[in-house]
Formats: sequence, C-alpha cells, structure tokens
Amino acid sequence: MNSINRRSVLLAGLAAAGTGMLAACSGDTSGGPALLRPSGSHVARTEKKRGGTGRVHRLNLTAAPGRLDLGGGTTVTSWAFSGRTPGKEIRITAGDTLAAELSNQLPGRTTTSIHWHGLALRSDMDGVPPVTQTAVRAGAGFTYRFIADTPGTYFFHPHVGVQLDRGLYAPLIVEDPKEPLSYEDEWVVVLDDWLDGVTGTPDDAFAELSKGMGGMEMGGTGDSSGHDMGAMGVSPSASASSGHGTSDGVSGDMSMKFMLMGATSDLLGGDAGDVRYPHHLINGRIPADPAVHTGKPGRRVRLRIINAGGDTAYRVALGGHKLTITHTDGFPVEHRQVDALLIGMGERYDVLVTLDDGVFPLVALAEGKDASGMALVRTGSGQAPGPTVRPKELDGEIVTASQLRAADDVRLEAKKPDRVHRIELTGTMAGYDWAVNGKRFDMADPTAHPLLVEEGQRVRLDFVNTTDMWHPMHLHGHTYQLGGTGPRKDTTIVLPRKKVSVVFDADNPGQWMLHCHNAYHGEAGMMALVAYRA
Repeated sequence: MNSINRRSVLLAGLAAAGTGMLAACSGDTSGGPALLRPSGSHVARTEKKRGGTGRVHRLNLTAAPGRLDLGGGTTVTSWAFSGRTPGKEIRITAGDTLAAELSNQLPGRTTTSIHWHGLALRSDMDGVPPVTQTAVRAGAGFTYRFIADTPGTYFFHPHVGVQLDRGLYAPLIVEDPKEPLSYEDEWVVVLDDWLDGVTGTPDDAFAELSKGMGGMEMGGTGDSSGHDMGAMGVSPSASASSGHGTSDGVSGDMSMKFMLMGATSDLLGGDAGDVRYPHHLINGRIPADPAVHTGKPGRRVRLRIINAGGDTAYRVALGGHKLTITHTDGFPVEHRQVDALLIGMGERYDVLVTLDDGVFPLVALAEGKDASGMALVRTGSGQAPGPTVRPKELDGEIVTASQLRAADDVRLEAKKPDRVHRIELTGTMAGYDWAVNGKRFDMADPTAHPLLVEEGQRVRLDFVNTTDMWHPMHLHGHTYQLGGTGPRKDTTIVLPRKKVSVVFDADNPGQWMLHCHNAYHGEAGMMALVAYRA
C-alpha cells in the first residue's frame, strides 16, 4: 500500500463530487432517520450563541513534504505543516475566531483535512471527510473559520487515513482571559511515536497490520487475537520488545517489519500496542539531542502535555519533582499531586511544577514498549542525564484520568440520561477487524448506522471493551464526564474487558465522529457516527 491508501482514494472521488455529496449524507436517502446536516441552520444558530470577542486570528497552514531534523544528526522525510514538527503553536484567547487557511501541497493525489481535536466547534469545521466536509484535494485549499470559546490545551491533525502518524500536527492553546491558576512560566510538551521516513511510512505499517495474524499457524498456545508470544511461535528473545529493528524470529510469509510483539503493561491491562517505533519524540526531538526548557529555581511552571502519538501511551514524569495535575483535555480537575501520569493518544494533561535547581529529565516512557522519549529542564549548572535515564518517579504514584474528579464549576449536574448507547468495542489482532458494535465503519456510507441523539438530551455512552487491547475513545465536538463525578474529557482510555460509562449534554448539533484514537484501529474501522436527529 502506498501513501494513497484506500480512504484517500475514496475521498479524492468524494471531493470531485463537490459539496452535493454532503447533502446526500444527511441520512434520509436510504430510508433511515433524517439527520441534522453539519452546515445546517441549527449549527449556525449554535455558533452565533457562542458570543465571540470579535477578534479574528488569520493564518496559513501548508501541508507538504519536507526534510525534518529530529536532532542528533537524525533527519527524515515526512509530511508536516509549514516544514516543521510539531507545527507552529497556535495561541488564541477564548471567544476569538480562528480563520486558518489550509493549503494542500501533498504529493500525487493525496487528500487531507484538519481536525481541531477536543474543541466544541461548529460541525462543518470539524475536518472529517466525508462527514463534515469534502476532502481537500492536492493543490487545493480550504479555510476553517470558527469561534473557539472553551479555554484549554488542544491540538490539530489530519483526519484522513493514517496521516496523523506523520508530522502533520501542532498544539492549539486557547487561553482563559480569567485564568485562575498562578504560575510564572509555561511549556507546551508534545509527545509522539515516530517511524515515518525511518522504517517506512504509516501507510506501509497499516498495510502490514491489516493482514492480521489469522494466517500465522506456528504452533504454541494462546489466543492469536492478542500478541501472545507462544501463540505466534515467537521466542521472547526474538520479540524485539525494545521497539527497534525487525523481529527475525517469525517464520512464514508475513513480514514483521512494523508489528510489535511482546509489548505488555499492567497499567494498560495487558497488550500495550501494535506498532514498532524506532523513535519516541518530545517536541520533535530524540532523547540523544533533547528539547530543553530553561528556567529558574523556585519558579512555578505550567506544563501542557499533549500525546500526538499513533499507537503509544506514555508514562510521564519529571525527575526530582512532583507534578500537580490541574486539567485534563482542557477542563479543570480537583488538583492532585502525583509522581507520574499515564497519557493515551489524543489525551492532554496540564500540570504545575515548582522547579528545583539543576538539570532534570522529563521522560515519556513508552508504556509497555521498553523505550522512551526525553526532554530536559535546566535551571542551573550540572551534567545532563543520558538518553536512557529512568527517574524513580516513573515507578512512584501513577495516576490516570479515572482517579481524578472534575472541578466543581465544570461538573455536570446529576441527571437521568434521556438516551443510552452501548458502545461495544470489538475486534481481534487475528483479523485486524477493529469495529464498534461489530460493524467496521464504512466511509462510503458514513450515516448507515448512526448513534442517534437529539438536541437538549443528556446522553450516556457505555463503552464496553470486548477485546484484549486497550482503546483511547475520542468523541468529537463535545466533552463527556466520566461517571458521576469524574473529569470532563473528550478522550478516555478503555481497558481490555472493562466498561467505562460517560455522560454528555447534546448541545452542539451536527454530525460527529466517535472513534478509537489509535490511528491504526480507527482506520481499520473502530469508528461510529454520533448524529443529531433532524
């Protein structure tokens, strides 16, 4: 499979059909329920209610191939926004209007888009072809214009194929004009797992993963739906669990260039991931030549931590320091002091830390993968730690979102749900047939099986993970609350064989994706459409 994957080919055809295709996606052409269109009058009315400041921030974002410097003499060819990864940070104030013009300069006939991850914005600006817009063709452009009225830490990335796992992402910070936190400095920390231009492309990886494990009859015991070594006939010594190189312990016809074997984590309930990455980056830099935050002892710093990875959860700690969690996915929580936190793909955490005197490693341990990313905090003299340093805080008190509570001012009022949807997460590694409620999402018919809601309803989603892998489940256009008092989030980890219930208010009409934010699981079909009934 080359860079123009199955979804890109489809979207190119849809783009050529023009905006009329979106009208055909309203859900009533096949005898199903009529759905509110992403660009309908209800969407415009809701946008008007946001009550913006009137300030407009205009910028250009060019998606194009480029040669990227990851540090330490490591350069790669990838795709990025305006020639850098992460892309240039966008910073605006809540209530401001963002007018971002995307120019698609990607090669061949590659289509793309921009999804503004975590923002409750107008549906037709959400950047999800073919649901909310036609894909942006190569050589063409599209202007995203919307009011960003909720403060928080967000980021943006494409929503076409597995383009997320290239360099096409950047932070988006929406500042609170009445910021209640007290701190002197700020550092945006973007985590990423990287293979593009090193071992191949994300499309190459997806092509290999899509073959699954079903045809590999190699003896041994275990369930081939997971990554069990015995089931796969692979000895532990051949599992390449360090995340580097290619396993040569696998016999048979299947190439194992990208599929990671033997990655396990108790925090993630077992299997930690599918993909072997040669690098783990913090702010676009490898550990051998890390990004550095320079500060002063005693100053309080706000870290905005974003996991932009495709397949990796990170355990994050700052050597010699405690972290105080203040926000997750943009919304405040009751403050919690921890040694480390676990952050899945698509999640964001804000933490406060008071800096000591010296040089300290900020380490993002690739959970279960025996590899890590590293950056440095320097406030004084001292020798920098080596790239494989493992601060003791990584093995201290580790907190996940399920252990946090929403701050009082953002906690949803207790209310009986008007609508309940059971969201079964299904699939196996054997067939790489990841799906929601047993149905792999069909981009050719995106409104075939919508999860219906109505404006004004309190909705409960019961995520029931029937698989042997963990899934970070992301809802577009809304934030939900974990349980009755848990944090407000848009992305949450659902562990294997576990159930997580979340609630949200249906207050942003349109059509919205709900999907696993593992780039490869989502592309394989673990997506669904949450749609407002007309």
